[in-house]
Amino acid sequence: MKSRKGFTLVELMVVVIIVSILAAVAIPMMQGRIDSAKWSEAKAGAGTIASAIRAYAAEHGTGVAAAPTWAQLGLRTTDLDGTYFTNAAYVVSGVSCNAAGQVAFTITVTAADSTRADKPTTPATMTLSQAAGAASVWN
Repeated sequence: MKSRKGFTLVELMVVVIIVSILAAVAIPMMQGRIDSAKWSEAKAGAGTIASAIRAYAAEHGTGVAAAPTWAQLGLRTTDLDGTYFTNAAYVVSGVSCNAAGQVAFTITVTAADSTRADKPTTPATMTLSQAAGAASVWN
């Protein structure tokens, strides 16, 4: 009797099932990593805005505008345009500076407001806020 070399159909089906299970688990995890990487661009843009707000407050003291324009912050509208987010995705509010020079602000980044086709899907928004005298916090 001759011995046959190769794999049986059952063995091949087991391998296909194992690979399918691994792919079903890995793909959602990778999608989350992709969105997280896209949001890092928005975090960098919000950090740029936060630095500009701090410089603006240092120059103007307690007379800062509650919602300064990009020009007041020394930014051009195209400075925040990136691969996934445009300047329309960033909203600055609640800017203030107390007598001690402590700055407070809120920067909200909304993915849906970006005009880029490849913007992230989750989460819908992220907020960088800083209370007077406190550290910046992402929500």
